[in-house]
Amino acid sequence: MDVKTICLGVLSLGDATGYEIRKTFEDGPFSHFFDASYGSIYPALGKLLADGLVSLAKAEPSGRSDKKVYSLTDAGHAALRAALSEPPGRDRIRSEYLVHLFFAHLIEPRDACRIYDDYLAHFERMAAVCPCREDLPPGQRVVNGFGNRLYESLAGFMREQRDAFIQEMKQAGQDTEAAE
Repeated sequence: MDVKTICLGVLSLGDATGYEIRKTFEDGPFSHFFDASYGSIYPALGKLLADGLVSLAKAEPSGRSDKKVYSLTDAGHAALRAALSEPPGRDRIRSEYLVHLFFAHLIEPRDACRIYDDYLAHFERMAAVCPCREDLPPGQRVVNGFGNRLYESLAGFMREQRDAFIQEMKQAGQDTEAAE
């Protein structure tokens, strides 16, 4: 799914600024399954505006500049529904942590252990900020529960594997020192 479509989805929840849309990806309901930067959100909003799928209003001045508030138009609602009716693409996991861990044998053991612990802490943090909520519509409740279960499961797996990983990395470091 492209950023334009997900922006339409965010706006279906209510009017929002580009900043507020970005927050839904950083620490909001999309934080565990979709990422979008300002560099992709604002061009997407510009295209949606040009296509008549969103409208733009300026909010009351607050602070340094006028806020641009985007709203979903009827055409935007129709485009969102059409996009959501299409079969989704295949899920892909992109993780720099997993790349680092895959090649952990090539780096200093202390660095590999730090990366491991950082990744574990990330999963524990995400599980804590993604508690299960029953007050959501059915689809949102499933996605929320999925995120909660995913992070709790991954944190549990990482905790189970930690001692063996740390021990093996320390042993590898000792073996390397002995060979030098």
